[in-house]
Amino acid sequence: MVVAGLLGAIIGSFLNVVAYRLPRGESLSRPRSRCPGCATAIKPYDNIPVLSWLLLGGRCRSCRTRIPVRYPLVEAGTGLLCALVALAADDVWLGLAFVLLLVPVTLIDLDHKIIPNRLMLIGAVVAPAILALTAPADLPEHLIAAVAAGGFFLLAALAYPRGMGMGDVKLAAVMGLFLGRSVAPALFVALVAGTLVGALVIARKGAHEGRKTEVPFGPFLALGGLVGVLAGDAIVEWYLATFA
Repeated sequence: MVVAGLLGAIIGSFLNVVAYRLPRGESLSRPRSRCPGCATAIKPYDNIPVLSWLLLGGRCRSCRTRIPVRYPLVEAGTGLLCALVALAADDVWLGLAFVLLLVPVTLIDLDHKIIPNRLMLIGAVVAPAILALTAPADLPEHLIAAVAAGGFFLLAALAYPRGMGMGDVKLAAVMGLFLGRSVAPALFVALVAGTLVGALVIARKGAHEGRKTEVPFGPFLALGGLVGVLAGDAIVEWYLATFA
C-alpha cells in the first residue's frame, strides 16, 4: 500500500503535465516542465512530488512566482487513491490503471469541459489487456458491461444532448471495461451526485440561469468510478442478497 501510494504521487506529477498539455495539443515529453512565470526548467530536485512544493513555499526557486496548490494536491490525491486501490480493490492492477486514467480525465473536463479521445482510447486498450493477463474469464462480463453502460448513456445523450456529451458516453463505456458489473453502482452514484449538484446550481442561480449553466459530468462519473473500484462488488453482492 505504501509503495502504491508513493508511486501514485510520482505518477500524479506526470498527470499534472498530461492535464495541462494534452488538451492544448502539446507534447507530453518536451520541453521539460518549466516555471509558468520565468520559463526556467524545473530541476529534478525541485520536482519531488508534494515535498518540493512545501520546501519552496509554493514558489519558483528562480523568480518566486507562485506555483498553484493544485499541483501538490493532485500528486497527494493520486498517491492516496493508489494506496486505497492497493488496499481495497480485487484486481489491483486494473484498479490502479483505472484511477490513473480518471485523474487527468477529471482535471481536463473541469478545465476545458472535454474528455479527450486519446485518453478513452488508452483506457479501451489497457483494460482488456490487463484482464486478458490477470482474469481472462472475466473479460466477457466487462465487455458486456461496456456495451450496456455506453449504450445507456448514448440513449441519454440522444434524448438530452445539452445535458450529456459524447465524451461522457465514451467514458461510461470505458468504465464498463474496467469495472464489469460494478459499473452499475458507479453510474448510479454519478447520476445521483450530478443531480444533486445540478439542483444546488438551480437553487442558487434560479431555474432559468441554472439550466443554462454548463456543469461537466466527467468528474461525477469519475467519482462513481472510484466507488465502483473500491466497493462496487460489495454493493452489487448486497443488492443481489436482498432478493435471496
